Amino acid sequence: MLKENYTTVTEFILLGLTDRAELQPVLFVVFLVIYLITVIGNVTMIFLIRIDSKLHTPMYFFLSHLSFVDLCYATNVTPQMLVNFLSKRKTISFIGCLIQFHFFIALVITDYYMLTVMAYDRYMAICKPLLYSSKMSTCVCLSLVAAPYIYGFANGLAQTVLMLQLSFCGPNEINHFYCADPPLLVLACSDTYVKETAMFVVAGSNLTCSLAIILISYVFIFTAILRIRSAEGRRKAFSTCGSHLTAVTVFYGTLFCMYLRPPSEASVEQGKIVAVFYIFVSPMLNPLIYSLRNKDVKMAIRKVMQKELFLK
Repeated sequence: MLKENYTTVTEFILLGLTDRAELQPVLFVVFLVIYLITVIGNVTMIFLIRIDSKLHTPMYFFLSHLSFVDLCYATNVTPQMLVNFLSKRKTISFIGCLIQFHFFIALVITDYYMLTVMAYDRYMAICKPLLYSSKMSTCVCLSLVAAPYIYGFANGLAQTVLMLQLSFCGPNEINHFYCADPPLLVLACSDTYVKETAMFVVAGSNLTCSLAIILISYVFIFTAILRIRSAEGRRKAFSTCGSHLTAVTVFYGTLFCMYLRPPSEASVEQGKIVAVFYIFVSPMLNPLIYSLRNKDVKMAIRKVMQKELFLK
């Protein structure tokens, strides 16, 4: 009996958003539509930036990588979630769970710093326009993009190694729709102090550090914009920052709600609702935010559509 009670867990059951059977097909359709919009929006953004020479600037280079990270971010969670909506047995293997966990941490931290790099780019463009071309060279842009990927995946690996140090002996029901820190820690049989502390330190330090850089950048940006005498110049400068600020607000606001609190059953339930916003809503909205508020992107879309119609 003791051996049975302390059997090592080899798979987890994802309880998902709700256990109501009648809602599963409805949720499947809703999240499938959201995912398709996310894929189409982000792939279109990457495609436009690649083919239109007018979009071959540092700002759009960083935006294409933000779209790529958002696409990977949503794809890490959504396919498994969609399968579970239509399955009776909503399982994920222990290894599969850890892989999903690793990529989630890696991509979310990469997203933090990709948004931070974009804020730095706007700071250079508005506050130091004469130095912009020399300071934001191809080599610098590649380095600024590579750093978030390397740092994000290193953090993801470290957090996964710490999770592997914990033992899971049952129950194996994860009260979430993907393998996340708080619901996994609730299931651990061993002491979670080190992993919990690491979660708060990593989440808290990366959130506050990246957000602090963004806010400091925008203090300088707004100061520079207010010194512009032309109303048209101020409007144009504000418009280039508006999309980025909107994306930052949606993404960081929900992440602060998710991570900066101790894991518990109540926090996990609230966290599921919050997670919907930053895993599904934010990656879906980002391409729309940048395309609807950006004249260059709208012109690129128009050019592609006209070209397609002309060929027909």
